Amino acid sequence: MFTGHNSKFWDDRYSQSDYAFGTEPNQFLTTQQSLLKPGMKTLVVGDGEGRNGVWLAQQGLDVLSVDLSPIGLEKMQALADRKQVQLQTQCADLTNWEWTEAAYDLVVSIYVHFDSDVRQRMHRSMLYSLKPGGLIILEGFNPEQLQYQREYASGGPNNPAMLFDPEMLRQDFAGGEILELVETITELHEGKSHNGKAAVIRLVLKKS
Repeated sequence: MFTGHNSKFWDDRYSQSDYAFGTEPNQFLTTQQSLLKPGMKTLVVGDGEGRNGVWLAQQGLDVLSVDLSPIGLEKMQALADRKQVQLQTQCADLTNWEWTEAAYDLVVSIYVHFDSDVRQRMHRSMLYSLKPGGLIILEGFNPEQLQYQREYASGGPNNPAMLFDPEMLRQDFAGGEILELVETITELHEGKSHNGKAAVIRLVLKKS
C-alpha cells in the first residue's frame, strides 16, 4: 500500500474480482513463523485485501487488520470466511489513526510506503504501539526497485522518497533492537501487482 494514494485509488484497484496481491501471505512473513505464538495480539497495517492478516489468524494470532479501503476490507472478510478464521478489521487512514501505546505483541508492515513527510512518524507510531518485547516484521522496496520496476514491472511506488534504505529504518525505529535488517533481490509472486524480480529491504525488530 502506498499512502500517497487515497482510498479511491485502492478501492479501484481492489474492485476487480481477483486479488491484486494474491491470497497467499508474503513469503518473508512466513519465514518468521518461528517467532509467532498463538494468542499474540497483532496489528497488520495497510493490509489491503487481507492476505497477511488472514494467514496470521490461521496461525492462531489475535489479529487487527487496518486499511483505508472499504472494498479491500470486504474482500479481506470474504477471504477470512473462506479460510474459516476470524480477525478484526478497521477502516482507517493510518496517518490520522489514534495509535494505542503498548497494545500489541506484533506489528506487521508489508509494502506499506508512506509519503516522506509522515513516514518517520508512522514508523515510530508502530514502535510506540508495541508492548515491551514486542516485534515488528517489515518488508518494503528499496531504491534499487526503481530499476526493477522499469525492467520487470514488479510494483512499488515510483517516488524515490517513499522507498526504504537501511539507515532510514535504523533512524525511524531508533530504540528498538534490530534482529534482522537486510537488502536483497527476490522474485515476487504476489498477484498481478507484485510479480517479477524486485529489490527489497527486510526488517525484524524487537522493542526493548
